[in-house]
Amino acid sequence: MKLDKQEPWGTHVNRGNMLKRLAIISLSLFIISGCAKESEETPITPEIPVEVDPIDLIDLSLNPNESGKIMILMYHNIGDEEQTWTRTVDNFKKDLQTLYDKGYRPISLTDYVSGNITTEMGYTPVVLTFDDGNLNNYRYLEDGSLDPNCAVGILVEFNRTHPDFPLEATFFITSSTPFKQSQYSKEKVEKLIEMGMDIGNHSKDHMNFKDASQKDIETQLGYQAEYLETFTPAGYKVNTLALPYGSRPKNKDLEIYLQKGTYEDYSYENIAILNVGWFPSLSPYHIDFNPLSLPRVRASEMNVDNVGMYNYLSYYDENPNEKFISDGNPDIITIPEELVDKLTINESKELYTYPRQ
Repeated sequence: MKLDKQEPWGTHVNRGNMLKRLAIISLSLFIISGCAKESEETPITPEIPVEVDPIDLIDLSLNPNESGKIMILMYHNIGDEEQTWTRTVDNFKKDLQTLYDKGYRPISLTDYVSGNITTEMGYTPVVLTFDDGNLNNYRYLEDGSLDPNCAVGILVEFNRTHPDFPLEATFFITSSTPFKQSQYSKEKVEKLIEMGMDIGNHSKDHMNFKDASQKDIETQLGYQAEYLETFTPAGYKVNTLALPYGSRPKNKDLEIYLQKGTYEDYSYENIAILNVGWFPSLSPYHIDFNPLSLPRVRASEMNVDNVGMYNYLSYYDENPNEKFISDGNPDIITIPEELVDKLTINESKELYTYPRQ
């Protein structure tokens, strides 16, 4: 996007978009036919529909800040006993309710890294992720029904009772048999995607890539992506990766193969690579945003070293200006004017800045 040097910051820039959105006035003339006398005819006032400038719909009292940070929450298991990598059913439900009450709304990982943030105005996007693809993430009972106490079952029910809390999450799967019930594997994956959620790559054998070779990396990621796509609907690409143990090769020249490579005749390319911890991620519009190295936040209350989900929720309660607050329009990036130097100019979006009170 080219900025008009004559246009001051504080309203909006991108003159081309502005002109396209100038009010379009159309007159609809209604012809009344009949035998009534001219003196008895009632004058008809023509309707004048006016297209509203989307900028005018942004409520600045909500302090939108689309340069703020976004939490990518990292879950593993849902179980009966709270452990370092396990949330109980009740605690997971508590997590969702807390997020909802504090104004957080899930978005997909793909939408996050592509900057397609459709979160309602005044709310904060959050990304939900689950590692490993265990049975407690997505379980069918003996009668073939969805277990209401598995992660997917809890998410589906919460979305039913809170329809403004989108059904968005990514499940990163390692090893064979996604979600551990082989008779249902394809049905589960297809249904998951049909509901709007996603699956991602967590390597074939949950390999630590610290000492891995190029061949190791391409085999682990290429094999797993190709394998997982045998369960997905036609055209669906497995193109996101959660690093096992958050590990990267010591040889930095090999990191490129975490992003893309070839296994036999199959080529993979990841648009997002997730680490293990320990802090929120940057806005996708931030100048330092790197989708190939995204930190996550532990969704736990055990052994989190003051950098868990609830620590950051409390922090953002006290420092709301540091989190991403949506303007409600994915085509406009709204930020306080003092933060403009923190953004990468996006030609496909309009930038709107305002003086923060």
